[in-house]
Amino acid sequence: MTEQFEYKISVCVPIYNVEKYLRECLDSIINQTLKEVEIICVNDGSTDNSLNILKEYAKKDNRIKVIDKENSGYGASMNVALDSAQGEYIGIVESDDFIQKDMYESLYKLAKENDADIAKSDWYKYWSKNKFVKKENRISSAKTGFITNFEKDNSIVRINPSVWSGIYKREFLNNNNIRFLETPGASYQDLSFTFKLFTLAKRVILTDKAYLYYRQDNINSSVKAKNKIYCVCDEYDEIERFINLHPEFTQQHRTQEEILRYTGYMSSVVRLSEELRPEFVKVFSDYFKKSYESGILNEEFFSKVNKKEFLTLINNQEKFLKLVKKRKLRQKFNEIRKKLITIHIRDGHVNITLFGKEIVNHKLY
Repeated sequence: MTEQFEYKISVCVPIYNVEKYLRECLDSIINQTLKEVEIICVNDGSTDNSLNILKEYAKKDNRIKVIDKENSGYGASMNVALDSAQGEYIGIVESDDFIQKDMYESLYKLAKENDADIAKSDWYKYWSKNKFVKKENRISSAKTGFITNFEKDNSIVRINPSVWSGIYKREFLNNNNIRFLETPGASYQDLSFTFKLFTLAKRVILTDKAYLYYRQDNINSSVKAKNKIYCVCDEYDEIERFINLHPEFTQQHRTQEEILRYTGYMSSVVRLSEELRPEFVKVFSDYFKKSYESGILNEEFFSKVNKKEFLTLINNQEKFLKLVKKRKLRQKFNEIRKKLITIHIRDGHVNITLFGKEIVNHKLY
């Protein structure tokens, strides 16, 4: 007999000092075309007006459940929400983001039609100041419309974590004890969570449609907080621990972890403020020097990682820091360019975006 759920989706909303954007976020969830949603708002010890706003909304909509707790970080807040959820699927919306009104109806339909453990979509970057929108194009149209998993396509673990752009079968999460790592603040906690999702899921369905607006100009970034910059290391150490718990996993799982760790560390180095980079680069270099000397880094690893850059990292940290500085400047230039026009040609499909608006979406062949 098929289990009946009062809620089709439990939407988990972690909240910390976000009064400026919270109403827009909540409005976008309560006005979903899918009405059978449970909205679990976890207030992580906010010191602004966030809790009062939550109470106000909860009085108006009985689908909203407010959990108020002392500050303990994003991972802990998400785990509280997951443990409380009653829906068939889990959705996540961060409290400074907002979603299109048909997001959960569309993803739920996609998941149910394919009996999926995971249904994941693309998303938009959003800047409040001028309401500028840019579709990310992280999910290729060539990978949509059919069931996949890690065994069929190990590259799914390298999709940007973006846990808020998908829904996850609650039974799948609970049966596999998939939860967030509870490290301080809100730093990188989706990395190990996502790796567990995509290595254990048997049925994954992707869509290149975008529904969520990921706000770019409300960044209380961990890159300037010395006590948080090593949370990314904790996440990859958790992935390594997780792999060791699964003797059925293959070398492919370890290779993907090493690729993810390298690209994750590289991304962190580029984002770090200049004064914090040398200390982190030393940790980065020491780890991969050991990996390289152990012989576990194979041809597939170097098909995704620039070997010349890699060898500079492990042999000449000062030179590597100069390379990072150049990459940072190039990144800033590309960000400016992308706000004007972006052209994506991938898997026989072309997308052209002009001033944040998609003007061409065409299959070439």
